[in-house]
Amino acid sequence: MNTTSHITHGAWRLPDAQQHNFNSLEHWVSLAKELERGKFDYVFFADVVGLYGDYQGDWKKFVDAGLQIPSNDPGVLASAIAYNTEHLGIAITSSILQEHPFNFARKISTLDHASNGRVAWNIVTSPSPNAWRNFGFDGLTAHDDRYTWAEEYADVVYKLWEGSWDEGALIQDKESGLHGDFSKIHKIYHEGKRYRVEGPHLVAPSPQRTPVLFQAGSSPVGRRFAARNAEAQFIASPTPEAARGLIEDTRRLAVEAGRGAEDINFFQGLSFVIGSTEEEARRKAADIDEYIDLDTIIAHAAGGIGIDLGRYDLDTPIGVVEAEGSQSSLQWLREAVPGREPTVRDLAQLRSRNGRVVGTPDQIADRLAQWRDAGVGGINVMNYTIPGTYTEFIDHVIPVLQDRGLAQREYAEGTIRRKLTGSDLLPDSHPAAAYRGAFA
Repeated sequence: MNTTSHITHGAWRLPDAQQHNFNSLEHWVSLAKELERGKFDYVFFADVVGLYGDYQGDWKKFVDAGLQIPSNDPGVLASAIAYNTEHLGIAITSSILQEHPFNFARKISTLDHASNGRVAWNIVTSPSPNAWRNFGFDGLTAHDDRYTWAEEYADVVYKLWEGSWDEGALIQDKESGLHGDFSKIHKIYHEGKRYRVEGPHLVAPSPQRTPVLFQAGSSPVGRRFAARNAEAQFIASPTPEAARGLIEDTRRLAVEAGRGAEDINFFQGLSFVIGSTEEEARRKAADIDEYIDLDTIIAHAAGGIGIDLGRYDLDTPIGVVEAEGSQSSLQWLREAVPGREPTVRDLAQLRSRNGRVVGTPDQIADRLAQWRDAGVGGINVMNYTIPGTYTEFIDHVIPVLQDRGLAQREYAEGTIRRKLTGSDLLPDSHPAAAYRGAFA
């Protein structure tokens, strides 16, 4: 995230951490080059467009701890990263709230051209009431209604990306002077509950047309949205077994939506503490824990749920806490504490270590093989330090994963979608594909 303190709050204070230099473009470009050295598929940027809900009555804690404030726009970094890399995918988060779909579609198509087809979009609905007030609303739109909104937003951009221009519409014949074929470029005339967009799309088709589509919600309605739209879903399951159930259910929903069960790839969020011996790894984990800020972690978690947990006793059952915030946070917690109702204390403790893998490179590879066997297609490597977390992973873990066939040794050619699926374009089973030729 284009901020100092993203998830592992307090870790920015570690001696070798450089994430406080997030204002520097060179900071991000050099990280992208490092990830490409390690043959990572993507650099992925999360984002927010507002503060989380108050903690202990106000938002002072967020400023004190640098909890995602200040926070810069990650989309601005994309073209610089594209220019300085050749293969790395560039995934950016953009909320349905923050930009009109016509302008967003234009921006993404431009970036996809600039990167030769390496752009991905993480679709979010912004569970922060402050974010909604920042864009002129009275407060947070209800959870399920936000996904209804997201469906229309996606529908608009699909029409622009897939349906507005036919193949061969851009001619650019200097001899004849004919630049484009009018018969192959179409207005879309979208009229819906939220948007009226005439078109046409102002950008000729980019290498992927539609960017690779990510989504992160794991609530029931979020899974249905992912089943219809996503090519990749971020998950934060507590165990491979829990991930298996979530993945199987989402694949079932994808089939019900008319897509293939394998049309969605699942990326589990994990962090790593690596040692040459298990003892060294555990010692390094203990050192990291000296810097971890539990109060800030629970303030972050509380903001995602949508209620001020700073006002609750730590032993309060989480079932008492009800809000229209991110329901996937509560689902994750219940999966992580089976057999009883979790408490606010559980939330604080589990958030600080959820998804942490501690061990030698071989032990880490063993654990990642278990996630792979559960249906997970990739790992979202969450950092303690930038660039140290990634450099250490690349130097010590990636070679072991490559030897076991769990990581690529070289990049395939072509767009980021072609690298991962074998095709530049969305498959015909995706709902966006229905707009190809629909406006001729």
